[in-house]
Amino acid sequence: MDNKIREDSSLMRTLLTVLALFISVTSAPAQPGQHLIVTSDALRWVDPPTFPGAKLAIVQGDPGKEGVFVYRVKLPANYTIAPHFHKASENVTVLSGVFFIGMGDEFDRGSSKELPVGGFVSIPPMHRHFAWTGGHETVVQMHGVGPTDITFVSPADDPRKK
Repeated sequence: MDNKIREDSSLMRTLLTVLALFISVTSAPAQPGQHLIVTSDALRWVDPPTFPGAKLAIVQGDPGKEGVFVYRVKLPANYTIAPHFHKASENVTVLSGVFFIGMGDEFDRGSSKELPVGGFVSIPPMHRHFAWTGGHETVVQMHGVGPTDITFVSPADDPRKK
């Protein structure tokens, strides 16, 4: 009986040690004085499957995973993004060009709001919206807390399915 208690106690200590180590590694805050500094020339622009003809660069994090994310999208002139929604809030800042945002299930330029450089919009989770750019290339920065995704209102508008 004493051996059984010692074995259970030893197993419990081992499990608690592993659990404590796991918690300290996975939830450790950034060390004081550490900053993330990213210059625009360090960004790696890729072709996103959700926005053909545009470019996307991750600045921080991973939008598909838990945690803070920041990414930029470079959109050509007169580009349209069909009505869609996300499972997380989407926060958009216009860095260059002109960006138009509209709310609803249907693309309607007349109901859009123009956001010039420095303009910002915060869109709640599951809120249907669409966007388009003016006559010049436009760069927007998105940030939020993941995981997030994109679901097009009409599956026919999803470029990943074409």
